[in-house]
Amino acid sequence: MPNFSLRKHEAKTNHSSTRSNWIAIACAAVCALIGAPACLANPSPITAPLDERVVMIPVVSQLKRVQLETTIYKPPGDGPFPLLIMNHGKALGNPNAQPRDRFLALSREFVKRGYAVVVPMRQGFAQSGGNYVEHGCDMLANGQTQANDVQAALNYFVGQSWVDRNQILVAGQSYGGLATLAFGMRNYPGVKGLINFAGGLRMHGGDCRWQSSLIDAFAEFGRQTPLPSLWFYGANDKHFNRELAARMYGAYVHSGGNAELVAFGNFKNDAHGMMSSWDGVKIWWPETEKFLKRIGMPTEQVVALVDDNRVPKTDYAALDDIDAVPYLKDKGRHAYRAFLGKPTPRAFAVSASGAWSWAEDGDDPAEAVIASCEKHSTAPCKLYAVNHDVVWPDATQEAAVAKDEVATGS
Repeated sequence: MPNFSLRKHEAKTNHSSTRSNWIAIACAAVCALIGAPACLANPSPITAPLDERVVMIPVVSQLKRVQLETTIYKPPGDGPFPLLIMNHGKALGNPNAQPRDRFLALSREFVKRGYAVVVPMRQGFAQSGGNYVEHGCDMLANGQTQANDVQAALNYFVGQSWVDRNQILVAGQSYGGLATLAFGMRNYPGVKGLINFAGGLRMHGGDCRWQSSLIDAFAEFGRQTPLPSLWFYGANDKHFNRELAARMYGAYVHSGGNAELVAFGNFKNDAHGMMSSWDGVKIWWPETEKFLKRIGMPTEQVVALVDDNRVPKTDYAALDDIDAVPYLKDKGRHAYRAFLGKPTPRAFAVSASGAWSWAEDGDDPAEAVIASCEKHSTAPCKLYAVNHDVVWPDATQEAAVAKDEVATGS
């Protein structure tokens, strides 16, 4: 019998500062002898950043040898660690121009609990080899083609000594959610469950009946998938609205699939990006924790991640003092006024050439805003504000920096 379970709750966001650079804290050596959960009461800090590595992994997918650009996060130690493979979505435009996905907010929560997290870019995306293949309105075929790369990546990682091949979780967002549910049909050994964050593929233009095709594909996924799954869809999702999400879910469970839908309310201006937002953690983690306990996957924190304010607040000016922002002309000051109304995480950058840019949400808006600003600048861009703080150095600080650079010869 299908497990038809539906939970609803309203998404609530706050505007507290969430931008941080993390420092991993490992349990003491004795923890390895007595079991990690026993070490949680008083973890000891170790000054080391979250371990992010980008590698090209060799895989065989659809009888082709290709390399997939893959981001890897691991806890301290040699493992073996439970594994989460996180599958990305598809942006508009050329997939090769799509940037590498990092899923920092999600990865942080799982690494804290001792998981290794891998984010493979599938064929034709970002720096991965091969070609992106799409089957038009055939959503079943689209899902299975993407699932081939998911399986190829998993074949590679289960051969690594640091992976616990009996403790695997597969998740995905948007097109990656569709790929995840398609992959579930394969009943891969060691995979305990699936997580679908707003999964699907929306077609733009033409007369393709992509909604009906999605519903039919989800029915087939449910018919052939024995694994339990957890789904998240928000009320104001601009790709898959509440009605479509309910129909896809209904098709899945009525054909025999074992799934639970968390139908949360509105999230910011588009619930489709909830799981990529730092503010989304409060929505998806509590439900995910319950799901992981039900399927026998770890949930206890074994690695502590503490905040380290890499960009310190300064006393240069009040955050809402628009006239104090240096170098800006009228258009830039209008942009800064708009920036002040944006939710966190957010960042604003300026340069001596008068260029400016702001970014909100995403993995690292402070990093993104510098790159965006410098595309239109003849001088280096610097952060002016991050979240609720001005981080621009005042004259005293700039003088100190200059003196230090002279002293060190830099």
